[in-house]
Amino acid sequence: MIALNGFDGHQPYNPEEVREALQIGPDTPIITTDARHRADAKSALITLVEHALMARLR
Repeated sequence: MIALNGFDGHQPYNPEEVREALQIGPDTPIITTDARHRADAKSALITLVEHALMARLR
């Protein structure tokens, strides 16, 4: 999982640009977040755990 940290809703790159630049497949989630906000950080951690659990089940 990749979390793109932005500030005040501004993301310099969109997830697809990052996916292409890093050559990451569609099975890796890329989310946008503002790590200064508790709800955003919580959501990023939940996504990470869900992704890890699904990868383990494969």
